[in-house]
Amino acid sequence: MDQAEVISRLKATEAFLEGHFLLSSGLHGEAYVQCAKLLQYPQQAESVCQALAEALPKVERETLAGVVGPALGGMIIAYELARQLGVKGIFAEREAGAFTLRRGFSLSPGDSVLVAEDVITTGGSVKEVVTLLKAGGVEVVGVACLVDRSGGTAELGVPLYSLVQLPLKKYTAAECPLCRRGEPLVKPGSRSQPG
Repeated sequence: MDQAEVISRLKATEAFLEGHFLLSSGLHGEAYVQCAKLLQYPQQAESVCQALAEALPKVERETLAGVVGPALGGMIIAYELARQLGVKGIFAEREAGAFTLRRGFSLSPGDSVLVAEDVITTGGSVKEVVTLLKAGGVEVVGVACLVDRSGGTAELGVPLYSLVQLPLKKYTAAECPLCRRGEPLVKPGSRSQPG
Protein backbone atom coordinates (compact mmCIF):
# COMPACT_ATOMS: atom_id res chain seq x y z
CA MET A 1 0.00 0.00 0.00
CA ASP A 2 1.56 3.28 -1.05
CA GLN A 3 1.15 6.75 0.41
CA ALA A 4 -1.49 7.77 -2.17
CA GLU A 5 -3.66 4.76 -1.22
CA VAL A 6 -3.46 5.59 2.50
CA ILE A 7 -4.36 9.23 1.86
CA SER A 8 -7.26 8.10 -0.32
CA ARG A 9 -8.54 5.90 2.51
CA LEU A 10 -8.16 8.74 5.02
CA LYS A 11 -10.18 11.07 2.80
CA ALA A 12 -12.83 8.43 1.99
CA THR A 13 -13.49 7.89 5.72
CA GLU A 14 -13.41 11.66 6.47
CA ALA A 15 -10.28 11.15 8.58
CA PHE A 16 -8.42 13.88 6.68
CA LEU A 17 -9.93 17.30 7.41
CA GLU A 18 -9.08 20.77 6.17
CA GLY A 19 -9.76 24.00 8.08
CA HIS A 20 -8.26 25.71 11.17
CA PHE A 21 -7.37 23.28 13.94
CA LEU A 22 -5.83 23.38 17.41
CA LEU A 23 -3.50 20.37 17.47
CA SER A 24 -2.76 18.38 20.65
CA SER A 25 0.74 19.91 20.54
CA GLY A 26 -0.83 23.36 21.07
CA LEU A 27 0.09 24.42 17.53
CA HIS A 28 -2.42 25.48 14.90
CA GLY A 29 -2.77 23.69 11.57
CA GLU A 30 -4.61 23.93 8.26
CA ALA A 31 -5.33 20.23 8.18
CA TYR A 32 -6.11 17.58 10.76
CA VAL A 33 -5.85 13.82 10.54
CA GLN A 34 -8.28 12.00 12.81
CA CYS A 35 -7.25 8.37 12.28
CA ALA A 36 -10.05 7.19 14.56
CA LYS A 37 -12.45 7.85 11.68
CA LEU A 38 -10.50 5.36 9.53
CA LEU A 39 -9.88 2.92 12.38
CA GLN A 40 -13.58 2.64 13.23
CA TYR A 41 -13.68 0.15 10.36
CA PRO A 42 -11.86 -3.02 11.48
CA GLN A 43 -11.05 -4.06 7.92
CA GLN A 44 -9.39 -0.66 7.33
CA ALA A 45 -7.40 -0.97 10.59
CA GLU A 46 -6.28 -4.45 9.59
CA SER A 47 -5.25 -3.34 6.11
CA VAL A 48 -3.25 -0.23 7.07
CA CYS A 49 -1.56 -1.96 10.01
CA GLN A 50 -0.63 -4.89 7.79
CA ALA A 51 1.02 -2.42 5.40
CA LEU A 52 2.77 -0.75 8.34
CA ALA A 53 4.02 -4.13 9.62
CA GLU A 54 5.36 -4.95 6.18
CA ALA A 55 7.22 -1.62 6.09
CA LEU A 56 9.22 -2.48 9.24
CA PRO A 57 12.75 -3.86 8.89
CA LYS A 58 12.67 -7.66 9.08
CA VAL A 59 15.23 -7.91 11.88
CA GLU A 60 13.09 -5.74 14.15
CA ARG A 61 9.95 -7.75 13.46
CA GLU A 62 11.70 -10.99 14.38
CA THR A 63 12.98 -9.84 17.77
CA LEU A 64 9.96 -7.98 19.12
CA ALA A 65 8.39 -8.85 22.45
CA GLY A 66 5.53 -6.39 22.01
CA VAL A 67 4.03 -3.18 20.71
CA VAL A 68 3.11 -0.33 23.07
CA GLY A 69 0.82 2.55 22.20
CA PRO A 70 0.04 5.70 24.15
CA ALA A 71 -3.63 5.95 25.09
CA LEU A 72 -5.76 6.95 23.35
CA GLY A 73 -4.53 7.44 19.79
CA GLY A 74 -2.01 4.61 19.78
CA MET A 75 -4.18 1.91 21.33
CA ILE A 76 -5.84 0.54 18.20
CA ILE A 77 -2.63 0.84 16.17
CA ALA A 78 -0.64 -0.99 18.87
CA TYR A 79 -3.21 -3.76 19.14
CA GLU A 80 -3.60 -4.36 15.40
CA LEU A 81 0.11 -3.98 14.66
CA ALA A 82 0.88 -6.47 17.44
CA ARG A 83 -1.68 -8.86 15.97
CA GLN A 84 -0.03 -8.56 12.56
CA LEU A 85 3.41 -9.20 14.10
CA GLY A 86 2.31 -12.03 16.40
CA VAL A 87 3.35 -10.30 19.65
CA LYS A 88 1.51 -8.79 22.58
CA GLY A 89 -0.03 -5.36 22.24
CA ILE A 90 -0.38 -3.10 25.27
CA PHE A 91 -0.90 0.57 26.00
CA ALA A 92 0.45 3.19 28.35
CA GLU A 93 -1.99 5.62 29.92
CA ARG A 94 -1.71 8.77 31.92
CA GLU A 95 -1.89 8.64 35.69
CA ALA A 96 -1.30 11.86 37.63
CA GLY A 97 -0.22 13.49 34.35
CA ALA A 98 2.49 10.96 33.42
CA PHE A 99 2.38 7.85 31.23
CA THR A 100 2.56 4.53 33.04
CA LEU A 101 1.78 0.87 32.41
CA ARG A 102 -1.30 -0.15 34.35
CA ARG A 103 -3.91 -2.94 34.25
CA GLY A 104 -1.26 -5.57 34.92
CA PHE A 105 0.67 -4.77 31.75
CA SER A 106 4.38 -5.39 32.11
CA LEU A 107 7.57 -5.70 30.15
CA SER A 108 10.88 -7.11 31.30
CA PRO A 109 14.26 -5.39 31.14
CA GLY A 110 15.85 -6.29 27.81
CA ASP A 111 12.52 -6.79 26.01
CA SER A 112 12.53 -5.32 22.53
CA VAL A 113 9.42 -3.28 21.73
CA LEU A 114 7.99 -0.99 19.14
CA VAL A 115 5.97 2.09 20.12
CA ALA A 116 2.92 2.69 17.92
CA GLU A 117 0.91 5.87 17.33
CA ASP A 118 -1.72 6.98 14.86
CA VAL A 119 -0.41 10.48 14.01
CA ILE A 120 2.84 12.19 14.98
CA THR A 121 3.15 15.96 14.85
CA THR A 122 5.80 16.77 17.44
CA GLY A 123 5.95 13.29 18.98
CA GLY A 124 5.36 14.52 22.53
CA SER A 125 3.28 11.56 23.74
CA VAL A 126 5.50 9.04 21.99
CA LYS A 127 8.65 10.54 23.54
CA GLU A 128 7.06 10.22 26.99
CA VAL A 129 6.27 6.54 26.36
CA VAL A 130 9.78 5.88 25.00
CA THR A 131 11.24 7.49 28.15
CA LEU A 132 8.97 5.39 30.39
CA LEU A 133 9.98 2.16 28.67
CA LYS A 134 13.70 2.92 28.59
CA ALA A 135 13.60 3.76 32.31
CA GLY A 136 12.40 0.18 32.86
CA GLY A 137 15.29 -1.27 30.84
CA VAL A 138 13.14 -1.99 27.79
CA GLU A 139 14.79 -1.63 24.38
CA VAL A 140 12.67 0.59 22.12
CA VAL A 141 13.62 -0.33 18.56
CA GLY A 142 11.50 2.32 16.91
CA VAL A 143 8.21 4.12 16.55
CA ALA A 144 5.63 3.14 13.95
CA CYS A 145 2.80 5.45 12.94
CA LEU A 146 0.23 5.71 10.21
CA VAL A 147 0.81 9.42 9.57
CA ASP A 148 3.95 11.46 10.21
CA ARG A 149 2.82 15.05 9.85
CA SER A 150 6.24 16.32 10.97
CA GLY A 151 7.67 15.53 7.54
CA GLY A 152 10.36 13.41 9.20
CA THR A 153 11.51 16.17 11.57
CA ALA A 154 10.11 14.75 14.84
CA GLU A 155 13.05 13.89 17.08
CA LEU A 156 12.10 10.74 18.97
CA GLY A 157 15.52 9.29 19.81
CA VAL A 158 14.65 6.10 17.91
CA PRO A 159 13.89 5.35 14.23
CA LEU A 160 10.47 6.43 12.93
CA TYR A 161 8.53 4.32 10.43
CA SER A 162 5.35 5.69 8.83
CA LEU A 163 2.97 4.85 6.02
CA VAL A 164 2.43 8.51 5.14
CA GLN A 165 4.55 11.61 5.50
CA LEU A 166 2.42 14.74 5.42
CA PRO A 167 4.60 17.76 6.15
CA LEU A 168 1.52 19.86 6.88
CA LYS A 169 2.07 23.44 7.93
CA LYS A 170 1.69 24.20 11.61
CA TYR A 171 1.93 27.51 13.44
CA THR A 172 2.11 28.99 16.90
CA ALA A 173 -1.01 31.00 17.75
CA ALA A 174 0.97 34.23 17.40
CA GLU A 175 2.11 33.46 13.83
CA CYS A 176 -1.05 31.68 12.58
CA PRO A 177 -2.39 33.22 9.33
CA LEU A 178 -5.74 31.51 9.90
CA CYS A 179 -6.15 33.35 13.22
CA ARG A 180 -5.28 36.63 11.51
CA ARG A 181 -8.00 35.96 8.92
CA GLY A 182 -10.47 35.31 11.75
CA GLU A 183 -11.19 31.70 10.78
CA PRO A 184 -12.86 29.76 13.62
CA LEU A 185 -10.50 27.49 15.55
CA VAL A 186 -11.69 23.88 15.89
CA LYS A 187 -10.40 21.63 18.70
CA PRO A 188 -10.65 18.06 17.39
CA GLY A 189 -9.16 14.94 18.90
CA SER A 190 -9.37 12.97 22.10
CA ARG A 191 -7.70 15.46 24.44
CA SER A 192 -9.57 18.57 23.42
CA GLN A 193 -13.17 17.79 22.49
CA PRO A 194 -15.53 20.66 23.26
CA GLY A 195 -17.75 19.99 26.25
